[in-house]
Amino acid sequence: MVRRITHVATTDISDMMNSGTERRMDLPGFDPEFVDFPHYIIRITERIWHDRDVALCLKWYSDDCAIHTLAGDIAGAQTVVDNTWATLRAFPDRRLDADNVVWSDEGDGKFYSSHLIASKMTNEGDSEFGSATGKKVRVQTIAECLCRDNKVIEEWLVRDNLAIVQQLGFSADKIAKRQAKADTETAFSLLAFHATNRAQTRASQGITAEPGSAAECAIRRIRALWPERDMKTAARLSDFRVDASYPGNSRLYGPDQVSDWMAPMLEALSDIHLSIDHVAEIPYLGDARDVSLRWSVTGTHSGSGRYGPATGAEVYILGVSHLRVMNGRVREDVSIWDDLALRRQIETARL
Repeated sequence: MVRRITHVATTDISDMMNSGTERRMDLPGFDPEFVDFPHYIIRITERIWHDRDVALCLKWYSDDCAIHTLAGDIAGAQTVVDNTWATLRAFPDRRLDADNVVWSDEGDGKFYSSHLIASKMTNEGDSEFGSATGKKVRVQTIAECLCRDNKVIEEWLVRDNLAIVQQLGFSADKIAKRQAKADTETAFSLLAFHATNRAQTRASQGITAEPGSAAECAIRRIRALWPERDMKTAARLSDFRVDASYPGNSRLYGPDQVSDWMAPMLEALSDIHLSIDHVAEIPYLGDARDVSLRWSVTGTHSGSGRYGPATGAEVYILGVSHLRVMNGRVREDVSIWDDLALRRQIETARL
């Protein structure tokens, strides 16, 4: 009997961690303990984070691995080790529970994963956001990893940091302002850092998808929501019960609530350009499909909207969306970007 490739969204963690030894797909260069690529992603996350064997990052991340975030980039396996320990000092009980892994075979022995993670944790130590509060937090993250030969060679990481600071009881705008001021002490500017990303986003035609596919539906809808500002089209491409999760732990139900949530964002930003930078699609249940989109947005902060008085700053957003498409419409939408880092760009322009 041919066993199917690990389907994270519908498989219990105990089954994923005890999946046998028989390979379920061709996985050249990866250790025999991994039966398929989604299993590799789940197992290394479990070993590093839940077994607290953080040094394994040195085995499973390349020495020159670049990790891209909206707050800036880091590089190298040792930096991943250091940052992981820093997180665990602030949140010692942090878990990384897998809600889904959408993946693709990129060819030439490369595989790409989009790992939707739910984390529950308690703030028992000082963090980048402030002093320890003792408060419990739940946050969503998506880690997108390009892998080859048993290692992560590049990663794009988006976490709902706005939700973290809100649950800790801090003011997101005050933290963003403090971070922007601290940047000046090291001659760093997040706006300047993203200049190349903004230029690439404006120039990019983006990735397209096969006509009629779930990925095409997902791309058409996100374009309607952002640069086209066409909420009627976005609604037609959404199930009437669309369940959406956006930054700040914002839980939305139905196209009307999605439209209402987007309104102050679109009021704040003009001249929006959207680039679709990676697409993956896998089966869910029945005819339903799960799609991951990594995307980037650039726009000018020219209106009050969500972020206060206009600054004229040209800002950049790195985002990832997981979308469940049923019957040609988006039924579930988890879209994550670091809204705290977006606010930090705006506060930089105010200095």
